Amino acid sequence: MSTPPGDDPPWRGGLPPGPNVGTQLAALKKARQRQAAPAAATDEPTAPKARRPRRTAAAHPLSAEAWFTQQGWAPFPFQREVWAHMAAGRSGLLHATTGAGKTYAVWFGAVGVCPAEPAPAGARGPRILWITPMRALAADTTRALQAGADGLGLGWEVGVRTGDTAEAEKARQRRSAPPALVTTPESLSLMLALPDSSAVLAGVQVLIVDEWHELLGNKRGTQVLLALARLRRLNPALRVWGLSATLGNLEQAAEALAGDLAENGAANGAVIVRGAVPKTLTVDALIPDTMERFPWGGHLGQRMLAPVVAQIDSAASSLVFTNTRSQAEMWYQLLLAARPDWAGLIALHHGSLDPSVRQWVEAGLKAGQLKAVVCTSSLDLGVDFLPVERVLQIGSPKGVARLLQRAGRSGHAPGRPSRITVVPTHALELLEAAAARVAAQAGRIESREPPPWPLDVLVQHLTTLAVGEGFRPDDLFDEVRSAWPYRELHRESFDWCLGFTSHGGDALAAYPDHHRIAPDEAGVYRVMRRDVARRHRMGIGTIMSDTSMSVQWLNGGRIGSIEEGFIASLREGDCFIFSGQVLQLVRTRDLTAYVTKAPKNTGAIPVWQGGKMPLSSELADTVLQLLGEVDAALASGRVDRLAHPELHALLPLLRLQAEQSALPCAGRIVFEMTQSDEGHHLFAFPLAGRMVHIGLGALLAWRAARAQPGTFSLAMNDYGFELLSRQPFDWPALLLPAGPGSWRQGLLSPDHLVQDLQQALNATELSQRRFREIARVAGLVFSGYPGAPKSTRQVQASSKLFFDVFRQYDPANLLLAQAEAETLAQELDYERLERCLERLSAAEVVITRPARFTPFAFPLMVE
Repeated sequence: MSTPPGDDPPWRGGLPPGPNVGTQLAALKKARQRQAAPAAATDEPTAPKARRPRRTAAAHPLSAEAWFTQQGWAPFPFQREVWAHMAAGRSGLLHATTGAGKTYAVWFGAVGVCPAEPAPAGARGPRILWITPMRALAADTTRALQAGADGLGLGWEVGVRTGDTAEAEKARQRRSAPPALVTTPESLSLMLALPDSSAVLAGVQVLIVDEWHELLGNKRGTQVLLALARLRRLNPALRVWGLSATLGNLEQAAEALAGDLAENGAANGAVIVRGAVPKTLTVDALIPDTMERFPWGGHLGQRMLAPVVAQIDSAASSLVFTNTRSQAEMWYQLLLAARPDWAGLIALHHGSLDPSVRQWVEAGLKAGQLKAVVCTSSLDLGVDFLPVERVLQIGSPKGVARLLQRAGRSGHAPGRPSRITVVPTHALELLEAAAARVAAQAGRIESREPPPWPLDVLVQHLTTLAVGEGFRPDDLFDEVRSAWPYRELHRESFDWCLGFTSHGGDALAAYPDHHRIAPDEAGVYRVMRRDVARRHRMGIGTIMSDTSMSVQWLNGGRIGSIEEGFIASLREGDCFIFSGQVLQLVRTRDLTAYVTKAPKNTGAIPVWQGGKMPLSSELADTVLQLLGEVDAALASGRVDRLAHPELHALLPLLRLQAEQSALPCAGRIVFEMTQSDEGHHLFAFPLAGRMVHIGLGALLAWRAARAQPGTFSLAMNDYGFELLSRQPFDWPALLLPAGPGSWRQGLLSPDHLVQDLQQALNATELSQRRFREIARVAGLVFSGYPGAPKSTRQVQASSKLFFDVFRQYDPANLLLAQAEAETLAQELDYERLERCLERLSAAEVVITRPARFTPFAFPLMVE
């Protein structure tokens, strides 16, 4: 909830003067105070704080159709379709463009069926549960749903329960549950841990999962599906609906959430509703005046500042998206340096800033009082910022879904056009901008695959239910198998998880702290110790990140949080840029970094984990397609027929690549052999994304070293990788031995891929890193109590100890096997790597020997 206009902001007395987030938001506060000021002064005393208004139902509530007519609108056909399906008792997935009216479709459908159906006897909880992936989105959604309920005259209160909800409000909801509740996956799991969870949740008639694409492919989505299995057991007639704007695998996404599809033979199966609302989407790029023939990552950088400033200046309100928080900090500083008069009119927003700061920025955007906000993915989900006219994307979006999601922040209303402009940070990102436009127009959107039976989440779920009402294993096994990720779970694996939660498995059986659950005299498994239950409630959740340190002014006032690893790299007195200002580290104590205003205007920019986004398969395939078009145009001499301005701007660079070596494209992989003072270089351009190239480069180096001993240095980017060695290698013979079908014996063979990868990489170290998250989710590692969290080093040491103990004394531990599987799937993108090798095996292999570094090789050499 944002601070009222008359209240002092929470950073009062802490922020120094100067063009930073604090002064900008203070200016915003003054503007709002001026708007709220009375026309004439009065001597009347200030009115006491009003109580929460009691909502009463209208004598004759409006129908959804009547409400739309009252607003001067007409419902879209897809909205009416959702209402009809809900009235018929069906579940489903609604897929429609951002701003098309998905919220009204499912909300009015839900409130239309709930009052007509009595709640089960003894139920005393909400009737509608709305799951959202983000706390910020929860607050915005609650306001939108409340406005709809008030418009219909239902007299309903829409509650919100997240980690930010005050304990007093949670207690009030327990005493008198609101008819509808907006919550997060973690808070839903906490509700399962209540001692009366059945009474609280049995009355839920409709479950709605917003932004389903954000949850489907990760463990938070698995958490939702396990909770859904329990809700369906409590109410078999439960209606379940998902909302999404950017999904490539609609059928799988719908079945995972809503059940078997009707077209698959189910008598009353789930449905997919496609909201086909005409909407203009413009994807363009800022093309620099001049283009280097040898680009490298970030080389355009500040050269694009003036065009970005001009774009922001031409619009009333803009969002400037970056892919990382460090990039957001940098561009915020650049914009302020270029336009000091914008101090107070532009702001910074990312997940590490204090919630109060983020709320003020969001309020300013909604009110149309900010010229621009530099942000990350913290603002690219469904929050409605209607005044936003322009969206700029710094660097490539790296994925089609991300591009569409961010583009939808402009024109966030039915019928309004959306536009996103890509600002390249190096020349080849112009190619990705054109590919993103082509892929978006063709509907090539990335799929999200649910994780297959993650046992760490299941172990956590077993403990959650045991903390609550308890469970019987036979009943719970059938329930868990009804959740999509566990539909093929074997009883042996379930029993192993039950035993591990009960006594810690073979290696931990002697330690009472790992005897978390036990059956009572009736055979119901429960948590018997209060300390175990308390620790578990505090650890529910499946997000793993580096431990954060609070950043505070030395004289008081919190600024935000930074990952501990970055602060650990600084010494007292060092300067760094955070929250849009240059800070000097004074000291660290109790996971808090105390800072003052820096005496100089330069400092290190925090680099958060996840800073290297890989190119998605859909975008990479489209890039290969466009390179094929350029290759054909160059061969025929008809470059004037190239359809995209970005390709014309890149033509000198691409022509040079073709002349010196060859252009990689669909059906062709290019290798380049070059010698320099550093040694012998092999460049390869599969265009399969950074993560695949890490594994592919290491695989080729290890296989080559088996034939001829040698040492390699490896560099990679989204376009390819480089192997550098001191001694020469006969790469043509190694890559493609002579003879039909002989590629199966070459370095590019997909045979024995898992074994070779494990040998090529430090698989144990990678698995150990992955196990750290698994150990925390499964409850092996406790992150500490509020105000006394454990440091990253403590968590690492604890998880490493468990990893080593299990490897030595319990090698059959299924959590170890899960760590190895997740390493292949997530760290190395094994399936995509395997598909890449299969594609390369059928492709034309071109090996060239250019006299100098080519435009495609130069960025790798710089890396």
